[in-house]
Amino acid sequence: MTRTRRRLDDKLYPSALRGFRQPQQGRPLEAFRQARRTFIAGERIEIGALAESFGVNAATIFRWLGNRNQLLTEVLWSLCGPAWNQALQETGGSGAHRVTRVIHRWLDAILGTDFFRAFLIREESRALRLLTTGDGLHQQRVIDIFEALLLFEQDVAARQGKTLPLVMEPRDMAYAMCRVGEAFVYSDLIVDQPPDPDKAAVAIGALLGIRYVPRP
Repeated sequence: MTRTRRRLDDKLYPSALRGFRQPQQGRPLEAFRQARRTFIAGERIEIGALAESFGVNAATIFRWLGNRNQLLTEVLWSLCGPAWNQALQETGGSGAHRVTRVIHRWLDAILGTDFFRAFLIREESRALRLLTTGDGLHQQRVIDIFEALLLFEQDVAARQGKTLPLVMEPRDMAYAMCRVGEAFVYSDLIVDQPPDPDKAAVAIGALLGIRYVPRP
């Protein structure tokens, strides 16, 4: 699949602002947006620098937005979450093929951003911990959206008198799909291989019992 370079920025994907602190208005919201702009610029988010720019101390930023790991998690999801919604809206079809295409489109969009790759390179250990373990909310959210998509496609199939055959319960399947995706998306950090959303999609398709061929 030819990688489409997309800018997951404020204009295309406005922040969902969901999660830990949910800053909805005023200075906490502005501080979150500033942190987000810093991340999109490919720069490291620093609590001290953010506090200084708002004329407050670090404790105030912690109170507004949580600690640095929590803030990074929310910034990441404010980009990844809306990108998922975009993939859902842009992908037709049904069943296992649609599930695989949605995930493929989503992974390709995220990996096509310079700032996401810059974060993985700049903070390798922290990125892996926040994105692929229970230390952050990100992995749990990915499992949640995968499960929701599976359940939706199951309902669609049932209304058509069909089935979406799964070898495990939807929650377990979503977890397996998430872990398989991580293996290929973060492969440069895990096994020193280039990240490949195409391979991730092929493997996820196999879990769903289909032969998925990425479009050139």
